[in-house]
Amino acid sequence: MTSDRAYHHGDLRRAVLTAALDVIRTEGPAALSLRDLARRAGVSHAAPAHHFKDRTGLLTAIAAEGYTLFADALAAAPGLRERGVAYVRFARAHPAHFQVMFQPDLYRTDDPDLLAAKARATTELRAGVAGLPPTDDPRLAGMAAWSLAHGFATLLLSGNLDDAMGDRDPEEVFRLVARLLFSAEETPG
Repeated sequence: MTSDRAYHHGDLRRAVLTAALDVIRTEGPAALSLRDLARRAGVSHAAPAHHFKDRTGLLTAIAAEGYTLFADALAAAPGLRERGVAYVRFARAHPAHFQVMFQPDLYRTDDPDLLAAKARATTELRAGVAGLPPTDDPRLAGMAAWSLAHGFATLLLSGNLDDAMGDRDPEEVFRLVARLLFSAEETPG
């Protein structure tokens, strides 16, 4: 490979992010190495550092991208239950992002892009809870809804729900579980 090709890769940032997401999905975040990602992208070992500085910078970019995609998915879903379904759908479609997003020890929590994306996702999560009947503590209701969706998604990704679900669609199973616990959402006010 010539050095000219290494510097004219095209979208090196995206190529490194894609390679990193593949590694995380198959081996976990601990397996990430900028040198290995450069090899996978076909560029010099120093090239990824131009975009991410270091491994933590790369993981910060992954978390920020994940929260942006997550906020988009939540915003497109009406009501609390369907936002929960969107949460589960996001985790299934973006398991590597999901792994990194909820491990703040992996990334720079004060990164401005990350903070903006995370704030938008939080706003979308809270908007789903706004449809619940009034409660003494809306934050606890939000925590309960988040715990259900996050717990279900995490158990699903780790294979711990396989026996209980059988061959049923995970999104439909989540809807049933949410209906059991949040039936008040369907009760006329």
